[in-house]
Amino acid sequence: MKIAIGSDERTNLTDTVLEELKRRGHEVIPFGSLAEDRREVDWPISSSKVALAVATQKVDEGIVFCWTGTGASIAANKVCGIRAALCHDAETARGARIWNHANVLVLSLRATTEAIAKEILDAWFSTPYSEDDWNLLQIKRIRQLEK
Repeated sequence: MKIAIGSDERTNLTDTVLEELKRRGHEVIPFGSLAEDRREVDWPISSSKVALAVATQKVDEGIVFCWTGTGASIAANKVCGIRAALCHDAETARGARIWNHANVLVLSLRATTEAIAKEILDAWFSTPYSEDDWNLLQIKRIRQLEK
Protein backbone atom coordinates (compact mmCIF):
# COMPACT_ATOMS: atom_id res chain seq x y z
CA MET A 1 0.00 0.00 0.00
CA LYS A 2 1.21 3.53 -0.74
CA ILE A 3 0.78 5.85 2.25
CA ALA A 4 1.32 9.61 2.51
CA ILE A 5 2.50 10.76 5.91
CA GLY A 6 2.98 14.30 7.17
CA SER A 7 3.72 16.26 10.30
CA ASP A 8 4.68 19.76 11.34
CA GLU A 9 7.29 18.28 13.69
CA ARG A 10 9.59 15.26 13.53
CA THR A 11 9.57 13.30 16.82
CA ASN A 12 10.24 9.82 18.17
CA LEU A 13 6.58 9.03 17.44
CA THR A 14 6.76 10.08 13.78
CA ASP A 15 10.00 8.15 13.33
CA THR A 16 8.47 5.07 14.98
CA VAL A 17 5.42 5.22 12.70
CA LEU A 18 7.61 5.74 9.61
CA GLU A 19 9.75 2.74 10.54
CA GLU A 20 6.69 0.63 11.35
CA LEU A 21 5.04 1.43 8.02
CA LYS A 22 8.19 0.46 6.12
CA ARG A 23 8.58 -2.70 8.21
CA ARG A 24 5.01 -3.66 7.22
CA GLY A 25 5.98 -3.28 3.56
CA HIS A 26 4.20 -0.01 2.77
CA GLU A 27 5.61 2.57 0.39
CA VAL A 28 5.80 5.85 2.30
CA ILE A 29 5.53 9.33 0.77
CA PRO A 30 6.58 11.92 3.42
CA PHE A 31 5.42 15.55 3.69
CA GLY A 32 6.22 18.47 5.99
CA SER A 33 8.98 17.93 8.53
CA LEU A 34 9.23 14.27 7.49
CA ALA A 35 10.20 15.10 3.89
CA GLU A 36 13.81 15.59 2.85
CA ASP A 37 13.30 19.17 1.66
CA ARG A 38 11.28 20.03 4.80
CA ARG A 39 9.56 22.96 3.11
CA GLU A 40 6.11 24.02 4.23
CA VAL A 41 6.00 22.15 7.51
CA ASP A 42 3.14 23.93 9.28
CA TRP A 43 0.33 21.51 10.15
CA PRO A 44 -2.34 23.00 7.84
CA ILE A 45 0.03 22.67 4.89
CA SER A 46 1.50 19.25 5.63
CA SER A 47 -1.92 17.81 6.53
CA SER A 48 -3.60 19.22 3.43
CA LYS A 49 -0.83 17.89 1.17
CA VAL A 50 -1.31 14.40 2.59
CA ALA A 51 -5.08 14.74 2.19
CA LEU A 52 -4.73 15.91 -1.41
CA ALA A 53 -2.50 12.95 -2.20
CA VAL A 54 -5.23 10.63 -0.86
CA ALA A 55 -8.10 12.50 -2.55
CA THR A 56 -6.36 12.44 -5.94
CA GLN A 57 -5.48 8.75 -5.49
CA LYS A 58 -1.74 9.35 -5.70
CA VAL A 59 -1.62 7.28 -2.52
CA ASP A 60 -4.00 4.77 -0.94
CA GLU A 61 -4.24 6.32 2.53
CA GLY A 62 -2.70 8.98 4.72
CA ILE A 63 -1.42 9.58 8.23
CA VAL A 64 -1.00 13.06 9.71
CA PHE A 65 0.25 14.38 13.03
CA CYS A 66 0.18 17.62 15.01
CA TRP A 67 0.55 18.38 18.71
CA THR A 68 -3.06 17.53 19.68
CA GLY A 69 -4.15 16.02 16.37
CA THR A 70 -7.14 18.34 16.22
CA GLY A 71 -5.65 20.89 13.82
CA ALA A 72 -4.35 18.18 11.50
CA SER A 73 -7.84 16.60 11.51
CA ILE A 74 -9.51 19.89 10.66
CA ALA A 75 -7.06 20.68 7.86
CA ALA A 76 -7.23 17.22 6.30
CA ASN A 77 -11.03 17.14 6.46
CA LYS A 78 -11.26 20.37 4.44
CA VAL A 79 -10.21 18.36 1.36
CA CYS A 80 -13.16 16.87 -0.52
CA GLY A 81 -13.26 13.08 -0.23
CA ILE A 82 -11.25 12.90 2.96
CA ARG A 83 -12.52 11.29 6.11
CA ALA A 84 -9.73 11.95 8.62
CA ALA A 85 -10.10 10.42 12.08
CA LEU A 86 -8.20 11.42 15.21
CA CYS A 87 -7.52 8.15 17.01
CA HIS A 88 -6.19 7.86 20.54
CA ASP A 89 -6.60 4.08 20.78
CA ALA A 90 -7.08 0.95 18.70
CA GLU A 91 -10.82 0.72 19.30
CA THR A 92 -11.38 4.24 17.94
CA ALA A 93 -9.29 3.32 14.89
CA ARG A 94 -11.45 0.21 14.32
CA GLY A 95 -14.64 2.24 14.54
CA ALA A 96 -13.28 4.94 12.24
CA ARG A 97 -12.58 2.30 9.61
CA ILE A 98 -15.80 0.30 10.00
CA TRP A 99 -18.39 3.05 10.36
CA ASN A 100 -16.71 6.13 8.90
CA HIS A 101 -14.59 4.58 6.12
CA ALA A 102 -11.74 6.79 7.36
CA ASN A 103 -8.93 7.18 4.84
CA VAL A 104 -6.61 9.44 6.83
CA LEU A 105 -5.40 8.48 10.30
CA VAL A 106 -4.61 11.38 12.64
CA LEU A 107 -2.35 10.97 15.66
CA SER A 108 -1.52 13.39 18.47
CA LEU A 109 2.19 14.01 18.98
CA ARG A 110 1.47 14.88 22.62
CA ALA A 111 -0.87 12.09 23.64
CA THR A 112 0.17 9.04 21.60
CA THR A 113 2.90 6.71 22.83
CA GLU A 114 4.89 4.59 20.41
CA ALA A 115 3.30 1.40 21.79
CA ILE A 116 -0.24 2.77 21.40
CA ALA A 117 0.60 3.97 17.87
CA LYS A 118 1.55 0.42 16.89
CA GLU A 119 -1.74 -0.89 18.31
CA ILE A 120 -3.62 1.79 16.38
CA LEU A 121 -1.79 0.83 13.17
CA ASP A 122 -2.65 -2.84 13.76
CA ALA A 123 -6.33 -1.97 14.10
CA TRP A 124 -6.28 0.51 11.21
CA PHE A 125 -4.74 -1.87 8.70
CA SER A 126 -6.64 -4.98 9.79
CA THR A 127 -10.12 -3.44 9.82
CA PRO A 128 -12.06 -3.28 6.55
CA TYR A 129 -14.76 -0.75 5.74
CA SER A 130 -18.25 -1.98 6.51
CA GLU A 131 -20.27 -2.62 3.36
CA ASP A 132 -23.69 -3.08 4.97
CA ASP A 133 -26.53 -0.96 3.61
CA TRP A 134 -26.85 1.26 6.68
CA ASN A 135 -23.14 2.17 6.72
CA LEU A 136 -23.08 2.78 2.98
CA LEU A 137 -26.01 5.16 3.41
CA GLN A 138 -24.09 7.11 6.07
CA ILE A 139 -21.06 7.47 3.79
CA LYS A 140 -23.37 8.63 0.98
CA ARG A 141 -24.76 11.27 3.36
CA ILE A 142 -21.24 12.47 4.17
CA ARG A 143 -20.45 12.75 0.45
CA GLN A 144 -23.62 14.80 -0.03
CA LEU A 145 -22.38 17.25 2.62
CA GLU A 146 -19.27 17.83 0.51
CA LYS A 147 -21.41 19.11 -2.36
